[in-house]
Amino acid sequence: MTFRSFMSLALEEARAAALRGEVPVGAVLVGPQGQVLARAGNRTRELNDPTAHAEMLVIREAARVLGSERLTGCDLYVTLEPCPMCAQAIAAARIARLYYGAADPKSGGVAQGPRIFSHPQCHHVPEVYDGIGAEEAAALLRDFFAARR
Repeated sequence: MTFRSFMSLALEEARAAALRGEVPVGAVLVGPQGQVLARAGNRTRELNDPTAHAEMLVIREAARVLGSERLTGCDLYVTLEPCPMCAQAIAAARIARLYYGAADPKSGGVAQGPRIFSHPQCHHVPEVYDGIGAEEAAALLRDFFAARR
C-alpha cells in the first residue's frame, strides 16, 4: 500500500478552529483501510470543555464509528505535538501511528516535556513521525497568538 498523508486535512481543521477563535490545532484519524474516520479542530472554548482537544475529539468519534475503544491499525494526523493528556489517550486507544506537525516545547507530551510514550507505565507506543507540515502548522499558531497580543 502506498503512503498517503492526511496532514492537509488536519491543517484545514486547524484553520477552521482559528476562525472559531480556538487555538488552531487540527486532527484526522484514519482507519486501517485508509478511510477518514474522524476529523476535528480544537473546540475547548466552544464546548467549555478543557478536554475538547482535536485529538480527543477524533479519538472519541472514531471509537464511536468503529464501535470499539481500541483503534488498532489506525493513524492519527495532528498539526501540533500532542499534549500529555492526548498522548495518553493515543496510547490507551492503541493507535498504530502518530504523525504530527509542529513541536510544542511549552505543552508537548511526546518529544517534549514528560515524553509519555517513553514511560514504563505506557502500555502501548505508536510509531511516531514528526515534522510533517510543521512550517505551516507553526505559522498558523504564531499568527493566531500574534493577533491576540
